[in-house]
Amino acid sequence: MASCTMISLSNPASLAASSSSSDSRKWRVRASSSAAPGVDLKTLESAIEKKDSSAVKEALDELREVGWAKKWSSQPYVSRRTTSLRELTTLGIKNAETLAVPSVRNDAAFLFTVVGTTGFIGLLAGQLPGDWGFFVPYLVGSISLVVLGVGSTAPGLLQAAISSFSSFFPDYQERIASHEAAHFLVAYLLGLPILGYSLDIGKEHVNLIDQRLEKLIYSGQLDAQELDRLAVVAMAGLAAEGLKYDKVIGQSADLFSLQRFINRSKPPLTKDQQQNLTRWAVLFAGSLIKNDKVIHEALIAAMSKKATIVECIEAIEKAA
Repeated sequence: MASCTMISLSNPASLAASSSSSDSRKWRVRASSSAAPGVDLKTLESAIEKKDSSAVKEALDELREVGWAKKWSSQPYVSRRTTSLRELTTLGIKNAETLAVPSVRNDAAFLFTVVGTTGFIGLLAGQLPGDWGFFVPYLVGSISLVVLGVGSTAPGLLQAAISSFSSFFPDYQERIASHEAAHFLVAYLLGLPILGYSLDIGKEHVNLIDQRLEKLIYSGQLDAQELDRLAVVAMAGLAAEGLKYDKVIGQSADLFSLQRFINRSKPPLTKDQQQNLTRWAVLFAGSLIKNDKVIHEALIAAMSKKATIVECIEAIEKAA
């Protein structure tokens, strides 16, 4: 088995979770029988199962040469340029000026619910006879104080609860699927092989495999060209949300990933250059997603059904 490391997008904490044996079984590649006649996907399936990024690239390159994987690495070259907010708005990004502002919708809804519920229960408990009417409201009221205290000092501890609570929003699961499918699709178009993904609440992510890029990231030697490619993939989820919704919810982890890549690049970027990189990456990714809207929707449908990586690739190529 080839030794490789992974680039995890959308959920920084998901990298460790994706390495567990249960997830390995979950995303185990199944033999595909729906490929076009005469197309053999066994080599690709084997390479993904072995987590061999070089073999995955070679297999997809061969499939492209025989005319099957037409969308694979169809956008291999990217070139950063100065980008304005007006261009994002023209593309169809809603409220482009607030894209980088972390959303507090889910957090606020969770806290208001906790405080409101405990307050209401405490009010009712105050009608209990004797000492119960004092101690029960006191104990129930302390729940809100504990939650607020944890949220102020260690907000990460509440993330799982907030993510689970967020599932009650009608658009939440749809947002996750669209967001992660955008990362998957753009990475595929740029020629970056995908190892795995998850749409599970609190673990949503897409993992890319590229040994060479990982070495550059860890050594802090990312050049401008590779930074641009990774920036476009990192901003793809944000761009997909911005094209469809008035308010982007899942941008925090994407911006975290982008900042990680920027910090590992040479030469260092100024604040203005970092801002322009973010805008340009959103514009480029959004353009790809908008131009391949049908493919993006087909991939969303496949990922929502927990399709394997090969099945997701088939969905992309069939919709092309």
